[in-house]
Amino acid sequence: MNTNALAQCDFSEVSCDWESLGTEAILSPSNKGRAWDPSRQALAKGIQLMTYSSNNASVSRFSVNVVFSVLILLAAVILAAPAQAAKDPVYTGLFSSVAVSGHDPVAYFREGKPVEGSSDFEAEYEGYTYRFSNQANLDDFVADPAAYAPQYGGYCAWAVSQGYTASADPDNWTIVDGKLYLNFNDDVQATWETDIPGFIEKADTNWPTVLQ
Repeated sequence: MNTNALAQCDFSEVSCDWESLGTEAILSPSNKGRAWDPSRQALAKGIQLMTYSSNNASVSRFSVNVVFSVLILLAAVILAAPAQAAKDPVYTGLFSSVAVSGHDPVAYFREGKPVEGSSDFEAEYEGYTYRFSNQANLDDFVADPAAYAPQYGGYCAWAVSQGYTASADPDNWTIVDGKLYLNFNDDVQATWETDIPGFIEKADTNWPTVLQ
């Protein structure tokens, strides 16, 4: 394994140079050049930590063994899963079922800005949890959830238009023809805004096949 490349790779980015990592057995080829599964991100981070620990005399053997054991378990889970398993239809964080990163989807329409929701105001929709900033917004959502839930399951709309999925930042949003679209970051949002109708047309064509 090329540990230098692993240490230099920024796992928060949408893409990474997988060949230089030498971890093809862990990282699905379908992730090349795309946002990748959070479990693989955690595993790669663990490998990075393991590499540091094994080379650092100040780290105890017990600590190294603990990290190694966790990596083995995580690798077993990842490698046991089908390489082409379908992605979840709604984007949520790792080990979470909360959509829109916990933000209130109705607030985009009512207040024209992202507003964090509260666990005091929650509703389930298609197996996922949506949070709201007040009871009125919760009630509006329950009455017509499809009208407020973000398009493409809350994945980055521009990424879907390009034929893959990526996470979305609640601060990067657009409402077009009464529909909410989220994007990955400011740069992607700027690209999205150069041809919103065209990207929506492409994304509509690609959705939901990009989940496969």
